[in-house]
Amino acid sequence: MRPSPGRLPLLTRLRVGRKLMLLVLLPVTGLLAFTAFSGVEQWQEARTLRDFHTATEVSFATTEVSDAVARERIAAVQALLRPGPAALAERTGAEGATHRALERAVDRTGAWTEPDVAGTLDAVGRRLHALRVQTGTGSLGVRVVADKYGTVEDTLLDTVAALESGRPTRASGRAADAHVALLRAVEAAERERVELAVLLDAPAAERPTGAGRWSALEDAQLRTFQQNTTDRLRADVYATKFRAPGRAVRQIRDMLATAEPATARWPSYERWTADSEARIDALRGIQDRAARDLADTAGRDRRTAETHAERDLAASLAVLAVVTVLALALRRSITRPLSEVAAGARALSDGDLSYDIHYAGRDELGDVADTFRALRVTTERLAGEIRAMNKAIDDNRLEHRADVASFAGTWAQLLGGMNGTMASFSAAHGRRRKAEQELESIFNLSLDLLCISGLDGYFKRVNPAFRRTLGYPADTLLARPFVEFVHEEDRESTRETFLRLESGVDVIEFENRYLRADGTECWLQWSARPVPEEGLIYAAARDVTESRRTAREQAALRRVATLVAHGAPPSDVFARVAEEVGGLLDTTAAVLRHEPDGSRTVLGTVHGITEEVERATREARREAGLKVVQEVAQTRRAAHVGHAVGAPIIVDDRIWGFIVAASPLKTLPAGTEARLADFTELVATAIANADSRAQLAASRARVVAAADASRRRIERDLHDGVQQRLVALQLDLRLAESLVTDPSSELAQQLAHVAQGLDDSFQDLLQVARGIHPAILSKGGLGPALRSLARRSAIPVELDLRLPGARLPEQLEVAAYYVTSESLTNAVKHAHAREASVRAGIRDGHLELTIRDDGVGGAEPGRGSGLIGLIDRVEAIGGKLAVSSPPGDGTTLDVRLPLTGPETDG
Repeated sequence: MRPSPGRLPLLTRLRVGRKLMLLVLLPVTGLLAFTAFSGVEQWQEARTLRDFHTATEVSFATTEVSDAVARERIAAVQALLRPGPAALAERTGAEGATHRALERAVDRTGAWTEPDVAGTLDAVGRRLHALRVQTGTGSLGVRVVADKYGTVEDTLLDTVAALESGRPTRASGRAADAHVALLRAVEAAERERVELAVLLDAPAAERPTGAGRWSALEDAQLRTFQQNTTDRLRADVYATKFRAPGRAVRQIRDMLATAEPATARWPSYERWTADSEARIDALRGIQDRAARDLADTAGRDRRTAETHAERDLAASLAVLAVVTVLALALRRSITRPLSEVAAGARALSDGDLSYDIHYAGRDELGDVADTFRALRVTTERLAGEIRAMNKAIDDNRLEHRADVASFAGTWAQLLGGMNGTMASFSAAHGRRRKAEQELESIFNLSLDLLCISGLDGYFKRVNPAFRRTLGYPADTLLARPFVEFVHEEDRESTRETFLRLESGVDVIEFENRYLRADGTECWLQWSARPVPEEGLIYAAARDVTESRRTAREQAALRRVATLVAHGAPPSDVFARVAEEVGGLLDTTAAVLRHEPDGSRTVLGTVHGITEEVERATREARREAGLKVVQEVAQTRRAAHVGHAVGAPIIVDDRIWGFIVAASPLKTLPAGTEARLADFTELVATAIANADSRAQLAASRARVVAAADASRRRIERDLHDGVQQRLVALQLDLRLAESLVTDPSSELAQQLAHVAQGLDDSFQDLLQVARGIHPAILSKGGLGPALRSLARRSAIPVELDLRLPGARLPEQLEVAAYYVTSESLTNAVKHAHAREASVRAGIRDGHLELTIRDDGVGGAEPGRGSGLIGLIDRVEAIGGKLAVSSPPGDGTTLDVRLPLTGPETDG
């Protein structure tokens, strides 16, 4: 196996030819790198020189602008000093020349950005335009105009100095310094010319004395120029000083330097302008020659640098070409035989033993070729042994072994390993056959349904449990598509699941119904795994019919128990039991109660069939039901009679009733009665609880009704007996009082005292009678009784009564009245309320009553208060009472009473 390239050192991953190239080219590459580095430096130097050369061209254009501005300045000054058409024309011409020089300079700058010459020139143009406008209006004096032009000149000279400050070589730097120094010297002379022109234009008596500063500045700049320029230009400067204009300028400077110059020796304005102009023109001629020297020096330096760079690059390329040719020739002499050997090795590794190596050199490569040819012979012998081994396996001759003695070293080890593999394969083959026999036994003995199906929809193999569960012989199961054995209602879902299996998706816990041979249904839960490459599906199923049936019964029982726990009426409970039985058995069903006299009362029924079928089979089902009930009553066990089954409901070891189920169209299968008996045993407790609860509710209702009747009887006896006797005594006592002649006598006072006590006793008796059972409740109903109760209350009561005009049931009115009376009494005595409210109305077949106060709250029924009696009275007639009494937030009673109370009979 060839090792991964990622695990090898870097050099071992390179081919021999590349290693040779590296060996030859590494030193050359170093030399070339040094040469390239030097070349890069030279090219950078050449580039710097090119940039400097370009900068000098821009500086020369800027110098032209500076010269034009200087001429425009003197023209403007002369026009102000000696105005006239000629002076004005000269100034206009100078302005035009400056404008053209600016345009040429802007065009020359191009994309030059360091410094921003174009921006500087644009600013100079704007400043000149503003200065011309001010000068034309006459708002500026001569000296101010001269100073403003001087500011523009300083800007331009600074720009020239910045452009020529690159100094790529010493010669270029000296030439640039000389050029800039001469420019500044010319500018000093120009300013001196303007200053003296203004001086000489003034009257002689008003002319100031003292030397100007510009001559010293000019001399300093000329010295700098002479230090950096050529001998020829130094001689030109020297000659300029001693020519006539130069001597004239020098005489004027010397005269101004004296303390009291003779006025008679002052030159005229015209003489001074002519001499200074001639001298400045001579200096500008030297300036032009200095600019040419600077341009020549920069160009020469640039060409020299470019020539050196090109020469070094050509030499490096020539050396690289020679070395490359030599390296390629050496590489070819080594890689060709190596490639031949490598191709032979690859052919051998691919199993091609016909490839031969023709190289027969006497070097190390020739030795490698000879060794490879010997290896090919050994490989052919080894391949023969392997083919013999494969032939023995195909013929099932597992005892065959290779001839290890004919080989040596690794080849012998390889053949020995093959012999060991053959022995292991023989042993594994025996174990496999044993495992297949064990798997066959498991397949046949498994209680689960195991099968192998094809993607064509047919069973290929089924185990005995499959045949036993469905009742079909194996030939029948294998001869028909398996979907034909599936219940019609489940075939579509089965086909969808089969499509999922075809797509390679496993199926777990899929359930469907199969039809047994006897026509009954059974539920199977499947887990299947497809093997698409074999076109098969391996599946296992479990019969879950009984577990599903048990689950349905448990669910039905939970629903019944929940209904009982929620306090549903017994009629609803019995109807639900009948409905659940009918759903479980797919029949009609009924719940009957066995009466003490032997009769039966139907408590709940469910048909589950159409009305036509119900009418057509009514008599048959009735007769079957009577027969099965009689048999169950006699045997006290579940019974099965034709189309009906029945089971007893046993409570306290006595027959409480029966559950009967009947099929109108077919005979119920065997075992149905056992299922019904099991379910009946489970629901018997729920039925008994519902019945006991109903009897308890009826008993409580009877107790409450009896108590209300007793209260009415006591109230009636008090009204008709004691109350009437007290009224008669009052009348007799009033008659006796009328017979006394002296009202102030002791007898009269005693009779009055007895009469007052009799009145108080009568009022107390009225209150007792009303508390037992108010007469207004019996006569006027709940609404008037509540209004009377509110009027008699010790605190204000707000009423919101939305009651119907018809009377409500008596027990409901009595309960509502006493709950309201007790609540208002508690609000005064215990809650210390300031006001209360009573709201009553009919909603959804119930009387809803709400009593609320703003007392201290904190009432809890669980602590033995009178609220427990109110709750018992409300629940006795099937109602509900809820108390909300947070501390400090009052008390609220919500009462909900059904309009139809519980039955009071058994």
